Formats: sequence, C-alpha cells, structure tokens
Amino acid sequence: MFYAQAPELAQFEVWTSMPERWRRPERSDWADANRGGAPVDSFLEGPVFDRHGNLYVADIPWGRVFRIGADREWSLVAEYDGEPNGMKFLDDGRLLITDYKNGLMTLDIASGQVAPYLARRNSERFKGVNDLIFDARGNLYFTDQGQSGLHDPTGRLYRLRPDGGLDCLLDNVPSPNGVALSPDGKVLYLAVTRGNCVWRVPLMADGSVSKASQFFTSYGPSGPDGLTVDEAGNLLVCNPGLGYVWLLNHRAEPLIVWRSPAGASTTNIAFGMDDRRKLFCTESVSGSILCARAPHPGLALARPGSR
Repeated sequence: MFYAQAPELAQFEVWTSMPERWRRPERSDWADANRGGAPVDSFLEGPVFDRHGNLYVADIPWGRVFRIGADREWSLVAEYDGEPNGMKFLDDGRLLITDYKNGLMTLDIASGQVAPYLARRNSERFKGVNDLIFDARGNLYFTDQGQSGLHDPTGRLYRLRPDGGLDCLLDNVPSPNGVALSPDGKVLYLAVTRGNCVWRVPLMADGSVSKASQFFTSYGPSGPDGLTVDEAGNLLVCNPGLGYVWLLNHRAEPLIVWRSPAGASTTNIAFGMDDRRKLFCTESVSGSILCARAPHPGLALARPGSR
C-alpha cells in the first residue's frame, strides 16, 4: 500500500482501567458467540461524554453502563438484561443505546431505568444493532450488524426520522459497524468490519443514498469499528485486531496512526468535552480507556432533544 507521505506514529496512554470489583471473569452468551466461549470479564464500547465532562461506557456482555468522572472514579449507572453497545445522548438526562439483544433502548441517567425506544421494524426484530449518530436535523442513523459478514452481506444501515419514519438505506453490508458524518452532514462514513474497510455513503437531498463507495481499506484479523470526525473533516477509525486508530484525510490517506499499549481491541473513540483535542478510546478486552492528543478538535455531536 503506497501513501504520498508516511503517517506519523503515535502512542496512546492508559487513562484508566475498570476496577477489579466490577470485573466478571465468567462465560456469557455474548462471549460464547463472539469470543469463542472464553471467559470475558468485560467488553467496553460506546464512549460518550455528558456536558459535565463525565464519560459513559457500555459493557456489552454484562448489560452494564458505567460513568467515569474526571477524577477517573467508576460508578455503575445501570445493569439490565441486554447487550448495550453504541450510546449517544438524547438530552441531558437520557442516553439512547444500540442494544444488540433488544434494539434501540433509552437509559434514564438519574434512575438507571432502561426502556424500549425502537425494538422492532414492522414487527420484525433487528439482526443486532451496533452504533448510531444524530445529524443536525434530528435524524438518527444506526447500523444493524448482527452476525453478517462476507459470507452473509446483509447488514443494514437505517435512518430514523424525527417523525418516527424508518428508512432502510442499505441492506447489503458485510458487517456494518461504526458511523460518522462529515462536517456538512452530506456524507456518512460507515465502518464495514468483516469487509475490512470504511464505506463513503453520500446522503442525497431527497433522503436517498447514491454511489456508495469503498473509502478506506485496512487489513488484519478484524476490520474498522468505531468512527468519529474532527473539525477539519478528517476521519478517525478504530481498528481492533491491529490495536490502531487511524487519522485519515479527505483522500483516506493516513496522517497519524495511534497504537494501543494495552491490547489490540481498540473499538470506539470519542473526543473530550472540556478539551476537544483529547481522544478517549476503549480498549475492550483489557477494560481500559486510552487517551491521546489530536491535531484538531473533535466535531461537536448533534443532539435531538426530546422526541
């Protein structure tokens, strides 16, 4: 693979790790299906900050959501019968969760109560929803990954409109995972994990998609996962299996490659709230939160308010 200029190599630091009191080194249904039956004490994803600078992360196999304060102290917000993955704030008091087991769920931060938001489409269950993002108009884009892959390229990308209408934009994706929007909201980036790539999906004025293309091609045992965008329009790509986070320019050329010091499962990433140039990345297998400094601030995430 040839690049006009070799990317800068940089290293994450471990910002915090899950305390031992919260770890569960046991088998679970999720681990049996996704980790070869090995005991998994946690698997962190979905980092998102509230307006006060607290970081929230999901623990998929044990149905838990944690809050990590600026002092790096962990507290349990919720534990329920689910497999929470991606998370975004609906408003200051509620998180919207893509739950692999249950569909879209809401979490009331104050009470810890979890409730259905969109469990089915036309009475049919989702394959297994994974990640989500809102645009500036309140549209919600989310992926339905399930166990799709190159053997079964039937993963889906959905848009849930503010009026409740649900559109299936793509239904031929081999493992759709992370999603991110360009600064102008006209392009959606889609991580295609089992295809080991990132797709570029233009969003047309009439609400359709057209000329989706393969924007970035990776390599290794597991492909791109979580995505985010900075204010300069660069795309950041978590790449578990390699333990990398790529910073790509508009031509998909790597400018920086951050490497994990705590394992190869770099799954999801978020920019800080107080310092928007600070990156926080989940290293899922070790239960760690990694951090590094980026050259540009992160693009502010849209919030829809109450629906």
